[in-house]
Amino acid sequence: MAGNDWVNGYLEAILDVGPGLDDAKSSSSLLLRERGRFSPTRYFVEEVITRYDETDLHRSWVRAAATARSAEERNTRLENMCWRIWNLARKKKQLEGEEAQRTASRRLEREMGRREATEDMSEDLSEGESRDAVGDILAHSDSFRGGRMRRVNSMDVMDNVMENWAAHQKEKKFYIVLISLHGLIRGENMELGRDSDTGGQVKYVVELARALGSMPGVYRVDLLTRQVSAPDVDWSYGEPTEMLNPVNSDNPQEELGESSGAYIVRIPFGPKDKYIPKELLWPHIPEFVDGALNHIIQLSKALGEQIGGGEQVWPVAIHGHYADAGDSAALLSGALNVPMLFTGHSLGRDKLEQLLKQGRQSREEINTTYKIMRRIEAEELSLDSSEIVITSTRQEIDSQWNLYDGFDPILERKLRARIKRGVSCHGRFMPRTVVIPPGMEFHHIIPPADGDADGEGERNDDSSANPDLPIWSEIMRFFTNPRKPMILLLARADPKKNITTLVKAFGECRPLRDLANLTLIMGNRDDIDEMSSTNASVLLSILKLIDRYDLYGHVAYPKHHKQSDVPDIYRLAAKTKGVFINPAFIEPFGLTLIEAAAHGLPIVATKNGGPVDIHRVLDNGLLIDPHDQQSIADALLNLVSDKHLWARCRHNGLKNIHLFSWPQHCKTYLTRITSCKPRQPQWRRTAAEFDSSGSDSSPGDSLRDIKDISLNLKLSMSMDGEKLEGAGSLDNALENDAAEGKVKEENVDVTMSKGALEGSQKAGATDREDNAGAGKFPALRKRKHVFVIAVDCDTTSEFCEIVEKVIETVTKEKYAGPIVFIMATSYSISEIQSLLVTGGLSPSQFDGFICSSGGELYYPSSSCEDSPSGLPFVVDLDYRSHTEYRWGGEGLRKTLVRWVASFNEKKGDGLVAADESGTTKHCYAFTVKDPASIYPVKELRKILRIQALRCNVVYSQNGTRLKVIPVLASRSQALRYLYVRWGLDLSNIVAFVGELGDTDYEGLLGGVHKTVILKGVGTSSRKLHANRNFPLEHVLPVDSPNVVQSEGCSDEDIRSSLVKLKIIKG
Repeated sequence: MAGNDWVNGYLEAILDVGPGLDDAKSSSSLLLRERGRFSPTRYFVEEVITRYDETDLHRSWVRAAATARSAEERNTRLENMCWRIWNLARKKKQLEGEEAQRTASRRLEREMGRREATEDMSEDLSEGESRDAVGDILAHSDSFRGGRMRRVNSMDVMDNVMENWAAHQKEKKFYIVLISLHGLIRGENMELGRDSDTGGQVKYVVELARALGSMPGVYRVDLLTRQVSAPDVDWSYGEPTEMLNPVNSDNPQEELGESSGAYIVRIPFGPKDKYIPKELLWPHIPEFVDGALNHIIQLSKALGEQIGGGEQVWPVAIHGHYADAGDSAALLSGALNVPMLFTGHSLGRDKLEQLLKQGRQSREEINTTYKIMRRIEAEELSLDSSEIVITSTRQEIDSQWNLYDGFDPILERKLRARIKRGVSCHGRFMPRTVVIPPGMEFHHIIPPADGDADGEGERNDDSSANPDLPIWSEIMRFFTNPRKPMILLLARADPKKNITTLVKAFGECRPLRDLANLTLIMGNRDDIDEMSSTNASVLLSILKLIDRYDLYGHVAYPKHHKQSDVPDIYRLAAKTKGVFINPAFIEPFGLTLIEAAAHGLPIVATKNGGPVDIHRVLDNGLLIDPHDQQSIADALLNLVSDKHLWARCRHNGLKNIHLFSWPQHCKTYLTRITSCKPRQPQWRRTAAEFDSSGSDSSPGDSLRDIKDISLNLKLSMSMDGEKLEGAGSLDNALENDAAEGKVKEENVDVTMSKGALEGSQKAGATDREDNAGAGKFPALRKRKHVFVIAVDCDTTSEFCEIVEKVIETVTKEKYAGPIVFIMATSYSISEIQSLLVTGGLSPSQFDGFICSSGGELYYPSSSCEDSPSGLPFVVDLDYRSHTEYRWGGEGLRKTLVRWVASFNEKKGDGLVAADESGTTKHCYAFTVKDPASIYPVKELRKILRIQALRCNVVYSQNGTRLKVIPVLASRSQALRYLYVRWGLDLSNIVAFVGELGDTDYEGLLGGVHKTVILKGVGTSSRKLHANRNFPLEHVLPVDSPNVVQSEGCSDEDIRSSLVKLKIIKG
């Protein structure tokens, strides 16, 4: 209602504080009945305001009601407010009920999945599995005593430990990649608190990169982030590279190489000249991945020349921070076949639950605002892909990661026990969760004098009253009596930081106001009107509370501070014998608590989250319930009034703080990395060998020559619909290969006939020049333009027509260099052969075939006159090994067969059946008779994730085919593999897709490659995308210059699209 904005604030306050309206006391109801009529005014006062015991709300309402022109107007406003409260309370209860049902359903699904997984793993490991990994929270310490971290009492002891560790790491030269995408990141003068995206995570990743770059055994660290060249941010965020100056490096200068050290590398992606919040970055993630991939490949070559003896030096690990970077790290890890690490910082499922509990927004509204389901799916993919998940606290594992389909702590312990005993896990994988608390830089901290351990020396220091530092003067000007102890808060103006409750606690506790001052450092601001609506609302609420309690002269809230001022702010609070407070509703870790302890400040912190673990180690303060205003006031009053308690907390904090140093953190970090199984791109033949073998069409590139130089690519072809040799049914394959625990490669590969092999050898022996030969695929490196036909059509005839039309149109034009055609489809190689024959197409028109939705990659070999079919193919075994990571193999196949049997029993016999002709080593294929009856992709992924089976599930051909392939295999990832393997320039790739397509459709649209959307193609597959975790709009790049839509499929339409993309001239 216009003019009644204050009503909304009251409604939110009511929903925040007390029990539901249905708990009214019987006496109040009796009073209403006795009156004989309904009075909205009395009902509101007695049943709502009085019951919620919210005196502020009542006092504000009385003032507002007094301004009404008449009693009738006051009653009308009361009645409207009453019914709105009733409606919102009912809505909140409904949302809570729905969420409770979802939680119960999720718990049941997890228990069933765990039971099925345990049945498969039938060996008796009860003793090993029941043994928990005690002490992960203190994993960065060398020893434990009584379940607590060993305390280091001096830096000398720590230095000795680090020297011994460094001696063992001296010869290693690691290259490590960190990724943190959102916010504004730079090495100096970080603008922490500038907005909700530039917070503690920015400080964490910068300091981690700098610390790792100074560690023995680490040669290079790259922190990849977004390049921002917007007019409303500093120019430094647009610099492509920034070196992070090391702090007290242990590496002598003469040992440093040309490219060694730690760097911030900014990759351009997303809207140019515009700084956007993290919720809007999702459509641009593929563009970042392609840019980062290019940087890593170029740098690995440079490092190879410097320290690798000419061999490329690949990253030893790629570490994603937050969901968006985790999604990126998973794609990069898959493209490069290197280990991935992940740190969530703040998790989507936990945030979703917290928002739903508030009852103010529905799930759909939350998803629209925060893109929360896209974020959750990115976190699930990170679990699928990560070797190690690093957390700051044990609480994060038990209470937050436990909410995810892809993580089960009980099943993790079972799998870990089996691995230790060398027992098969039947294709199941779970990332290892490791607790490594963040470190801290101590170089800028001035250690308190020994004589000032009780703080008395600082209290008598005249500098507290007459400060020399500008930031001290900026704070002190707010206070009437600056000598009083300072209660310090360092947090941005965000509702979850709970600052308003702190101000209320301070304002309503007269003894606390008399004894202490309150300093609120809430980021930087120029004008409240220029702040985000959420932050501005919190700040305005704080200012109103200061006015309500008349706290002028008692509270400081400076507008500006630099990052370099923060240590001085801590020092000022310590000089006044003050206290640091973090009253957040939930704090994932609480790095500021460690910083405060290092400066000699006792702490008061929330009992929800990481502060519990910090307090357990430091024992330097009190924990409070953030919802209990009185608890906050009592804890602060105890510390500022009891000098012995204050001195003891200060002493404990200073004594134990070095357990949180960055060197100790990095030591544990690097130890965990080295425990991962090394993975990197490995080829059966190097690029140099291909370059030395001759020109593109050299007779030496024949199949015979490739075999002679041990390329070891398996030659294969499919013979006129012939069944896989020796394959039989999936069940028979399981029985035949149970001893080996996997499907034999020869049982799933399409095998080249003897005649085809002889024919190809004959072609090579006679030195016949043949551009369609198998030697053609190394020449992919030489191609200037690559055209990928990835349309998902309703019929095979339509598919063949579009393929022919695209080839015909493209080949008419003139280009600066040779061109390549690649087919990317859900069809198997045998189905592709049939399509080529039916459509009158030749395999020699293509340079590659991405088959089975990205599960397999083939190249055409020489056509053979003596072959029964004349269509041999070469399967890229390097691609198979590249995508082997976490492929469940026979364990996965067995689970799928069991699921199909169970589904058919419930829904109808024969609805889902194994597709033997479409099944290969890295693709399990099934046919679906009734797509409307089968689970959507998100549900099938959930079923498999709950059982710790990591794979990519794709519905194709309007839902009539189901493909299960390796988790990091896809059509888009296959294109990135071709870039890594053959050096194809991704920016020179043009992909032709339909308006819609298979369930992996969106992966083909983003990135630096160009995309032509053929209007009217694939629209019947819309039903495949109707039941998604998140709408396509949340991942499709809008207004991207790399994406154009044609008006149709005619020659002129296709040509016009290529002109718009500047591939050809108009």
